[in-house]
Amino acid sequence: MRAQLARIDTVLVQAVIAAALSFAHLHDVASAAGQDGWKAWAYPISVDLLLVAAWRRLRTGDAKAAGWCWFVIALTASLGANVATAGLLDLDQVPAWLRILVAGWPAVAFLGGTLLAHSAPAPHEDTEEQDDQGDAPDPAPELPAPEPTPAPPAVAVPAALVEHARKVAAEHHTRTGTAIDTPTLRTRLGVPAPMAEAIAAHL
Repeated sequence: MRAQLARIDTVLVQAVIAAALSFAHLHDVASAAGQDGWKAWAYPISVDLLLVAAWRRLRTGDAKAAGWCWFVIALTASLGANVATAGLLDLDQVPAWLRILVAGWPAVAFLGGTLLAHSAPAPHEDTEEQDDQGDAPDPAPELPAPEPTPAPPAVAVPAALVEHARKVAAEHHTRTGTAIDTPTLRTRLGVPAPMAEAIAAHL
């Protein structure tokens, strides 16, 4: 575990040193090309942000051609500044073409960052295409309509039983003030449920 942490710390320190040196070189080139003050500090940030945006596009797997294009452009700007400050270029006498490149970099970086951040991913193509002859899946078969449930057979109710039920219902209404329900009627009459329902229909 300690060895792994030490290895990670070493890589992190190396990355910080490299980023700081590249940042300083870009700043020096921008300053020498006439971009003084805060503008000289903004150039390294612009280059690094474009590198990060291009690297993220390469990691996603979508539109890799655009990712590689802007990654190479940003990397060229970073490497060019590093080489220019290594003594190969007189920063006191910066050529006109370098001033033009430095002055035009913000527009290039803005265009690249916008395209990388807001371009839609390429649509995925289907591996198999259906032909014009009708390879579409067959529609599901329609389910048969359910058969109507037969009505229960009518229960014959004697007239005398109906008259008795009416008396029971009237007595219940007088006593409780409410109409008698079917379960109570069944209990009072001592008849099966179908018979009680048939009697209730006559009340």
